[in-house]
Amino acid sequence: MDRWQNKVAVVTGASSGIGAAICKTLVENGMIVVGLARRLVKINTNVKNALPVDKQPNFHAFKCDVSDEQNVKETFAWIEDKFGGVDVLINNAGVMKNIPLLAKHNSDDIKATLNTNVLGVVWCTREAFRSMRQRNDGMGHVFIINSTAGHSVPTFPGINFNIYPSSKHAVTAMTEVLRQEFRNEKTKIKITSLSPGGVQTEILNVGEVPQGIPILQPADVADAVLFCLKTPPHVQIHELTIKPVGELM
Repeated sequence: MDRWQNKVAVVTGASSGIGAAICKTLVENGMIVVGLARRLVKINTNVKNALPVDKQPNFHAFKCDVSDEQNVKETFAWIEDKFGGVDVLINNAGVMKNIPLLAKHNSDDIKATLNTNVLGVVWCTREAFRSMRQRNDGMGHVFIINSTAGHSVPTFPGINFNIYPSSKHAVTAMTEVLRQEFRNEKTKIKITSLSPGGVQTEILNVGEVPQGIPILQPADVADAVLFCLKTPPHVQIHELTIKPVGELM
C-alpha cells in the first residue's frame, strides 16, 4: 500500500454496510477517504466516529445521490477543488427492490435501481477518470462492487430480485468496456469488478438472514479491495468472486 499513502479514495454508498467497511479499511491503511451517500448523519455515525481519533481527520463525508448526474458532477468538482482530485474510486452504491417485475406500480422502483446501480457507476467513473489521468503518472484504480447476481440469476425463497440481477449483469459488461477505454486512452488506470455472494447488509430489507445460511460480512469485501490495491502496477485483477464457504448458489 506504499504507493497509495495519502492518496485520495472516493467511496459511494458509504453510509453503511460494505461502503462503510471499505471507508474504514482504507483510512486505517493510510488513504484519505471521501465517503459519498445521501445520509450524512449515518456516514459520520458508522464511519468517522468508529475510526481511531488520530485517523478521523483523514475521512470526509459528502452528501451525494449518484443517480443524479448533475449532483455527481458537482460532487467531483468539490473533490477536485478540496483535495486536488481522485486516485481510487469505489463504486459501491446500490439498491435492490424486493418486488416482482410483473407487479403493478413498480416503475419507480425499477428506475431507481437502474439509475443507481448502472447510471450511477457511469457518472462517477466518468468524472473520476478525468481526474485520475492527470494525477500520479496516469495511474488510478476503479472498483465496481458487483455481485454474483451479475453472473447468474440467483434463486432465494421469499426474495424477488426484480431488475437487480439485470443491473449487475450490465456492470459486468461495463467493466470490460471501461478496461478497453482505459487502455485506448493510454492510461495505467486499473479496473476491478468485485462480485460477492451473500453479504450481511441492509440492502434486502427483509429481516435477518436465517440461522445457518453461510454469509459474508462487509469487512470481507473491504479486505478484498485492499488485496487488489496491493497488487503491483502491472497486475490488474479484472474480476474477483467472493463467496462464503458452504454457499449453496
